[in-house]
Amino acid sequence: MVKYCELFYSFFKIGAFTIGGGYVMLPLMEQELVDRRAWLSREDYLDQVALSQAMPGILAVNMATAVGYRLKGWPGALVAIVGNVLMPIVLILLLAAFFHTFRDNAVLARIFCGLRPAVVALIAAPVFSLARSLAVTWRTVWIPLLSAALICLFNVSPVWIILAAIVLGTLSALLFPCKSGNK
Repeated sequence: MVKYCELFYSFFKIGAFTIGGGYVMLPLMEQELVDRRAWLSREDYLDQVALSQAMPGILAVNMATAVGYRLKGWPGALVAIVGNVLMPIVLILLLAAFFHTFRDNAVLARIFCGLRPAVVALIAAPVFSLARSLAVTWRTVWIPLLSAALICLFNVSPVWIILAAIVLGTLSALLFPCKSGNK
């Protein structure tokens, strides 16, 4: 049985130790929720990530809500959300309070310049991890690459990409049903 303090602490760690936003949190979430705590199977985790991305709002908060609710109902969702956002809110308030004193600091500017490539790597890592977990192969890698190219190079709205994926996925499932009986 999951305790509220465990739920709070897990999401507090996730919120406190990830810099760069929701996608950077994914490896830490996976490690904490799947590997360490075994609150979710890897497949359930991937489903929660997909649902959390599809929902409006912040990925991390959506994940905290879904996992907290799944484990302890609405009180669990609230505990997970508070745990997840507490440290970032405190840090933002501190930054806002003291921003005027260090906004022109050359050392701090260099620190942020050094963090940028690290954040890019932290965002790239879960992309490759998710691709492996979702069994993206050399035969199917064209789908995310084409989607990224359409968005980045041709300014196609991600909404159209998602709608096209829904239509094409539905048609594919109807025309070529899975033989294993899985999703």
